[in-house]
Amino acid sequence: MVTDTYRHKGLRKKLVELLKEKGIKNADVLNAIGNVPRHVFFDETFIGKAYEDIAFPIGAGQTISRPHTVAFQTELLKLKRDEKVLEIGTGCGYQTMVLIEMGAKVYTIERQKELYDRTHKFLPGIGYNAKFIYGDGYKGLPLFAPFDKIIITAGAPFIPNDLLSQLKVGGLMVIPIGDKVQTMTLLEKKSLKHFEKTEFGEFKFVPLLERKEWGE
Repeated sequence: MVTDTYRHKGLRKKLVELLKEKGIKNADVLNAIGNVPRHVFFDETFIGKAYEDIAFPIGAGQTISRPHTVAFQTELLKLKRDEKVLEIGTGCGYQTMVLIEMGAKVYTIERQKELYDRTHKFLPGIGYNAKFIYGDGYKGLPLFAPFDKIIITAGAPFIPNDLLSQLKVGGLMVIPIGDKVQTMTLLEKKSLKHFEKTEFGEFKFVPLLERKEWGE
């Protein structure tokens, strides 16, 4: 059961206004940010930080992304209701919740066992259901492909070919590419072998990890 007070809702409203000022225009994205209770990932001590436009540590060396980063990536996806979306890097599940709030059918992969164990139990418990997978994001989910959209929420040193092959023709992939600093990149699959690439400025993400062994 999520406690969502008038204070929380008021803070989210202010956050949405801030995101508008920072250039987020898509009404569905803004509505989702305005509805998702980001404070559920914060200890009561830090509740005032939940609706600031900042990243915040969530354990296992990971952070919950800035709301602007989540909104920016989601806006690039041009998401339509009932589209099938592959998310690489579940993390705490905030981005996952935004996608679900927008009506997407979400398949999400997490490499960190600690985060996977926590999130795949917690999110359904508060009403956000997705297909949760503990696995290697570089390999994607061929069993459930093709996907309408693919979103990568960690810094990737290159574009994984397995993910490109799992995107349907006409689909979009949003991926931050780079090592210490990443360039936000949008790929549109024009045909089986042709992709159109557009770049959108620099961001900072935790690195996309491979799963070396089962049970790590």
